[in-house]
Amino acid sequence: MTTSKTRTSFYRRLYVAWLIDSGAATSVPALMTITGMPRRTAQDTLAALAELDIDCHFEQDDGERHNAGHYSIRDWGAIDRRWIERNLPRLKSVLGYP
Repeated sequence: MTTSKTRTSFYRRLYVAWLIDSGAATSVPALMTITGMPRRTAQDTLAALAELDIDCHFEQDDGERHNAGHYSIRDWGAIDRRWIERNLPRLKSVLGYP
């Protein structure tokens, strides 16, 4: 079965938001390590979370410079985080992530 670009883009955004909210990956390098996605894809996906009304915020670490910090999800908007958790195997399969 072929999966549309729209679906994979949507699932990628949901999965990235879940990784951030769960604490599994709260930085671009961590997202790259877990998913294998290129840096630019990770950055673009983070920027696109706002299109789903997911409020993702970068928090600068105290006393650090040069964008040292982490991302956090402040609000999921209309997205049900529990649905993502229940469907993680399917999302990861569609995206080809381990």
